[in-house]
Amino acid sequence: MSHLTSTEIAGRIEDLYGAPLADLEAHAQDQPPGLLSALLGMHDDLALAERSIDVHREHLARLIHPERQIGRHEVSHLLDGSRRLAEAVAIRDVQAKSVAAVLQSLARVPAPTPSPPTASPPLPAPSLPAQNTAHSR
Repeated sequence: MSHLTSTEIAGRIEDLYGAPLADLEAHAQDQPPGLLSALLGMHDDLALAERSIDVHREHLARLIHPERQIGRHEVSHLLDGSRRLAEAVAIRDVQAKSVAAVLQSLARVPAPTPSPPTASPPLPAPSLPAQNTAHSR
């Protein structure tokens, strides 16, 4: 299952709000918590999970380097590193799925276009005086 990366999510947030992410982060700091700050927080969590995946993957790669001996002591480090990598992947997957679902449910509302002046409706025709049908004497 392919997940959106933090870079793709950042692009979608920028498209939705029509501004660069840095500007949106600065703007959100001056505002009460809302949807923008929630999206930015989800993006930060996703980016952190991606960095954590990279760190744990590199650590495991060093531990299993072909020229390195794996002894009893290294096995516990391999297991711990594998567990941490799996946790980071799970967090990334949940964050990516959640923020993508929220962004998919939102759409940028186009700027309102000025409506052309409408002609005022015609005035109603004046009512005719009621004619008296009774005969005069």
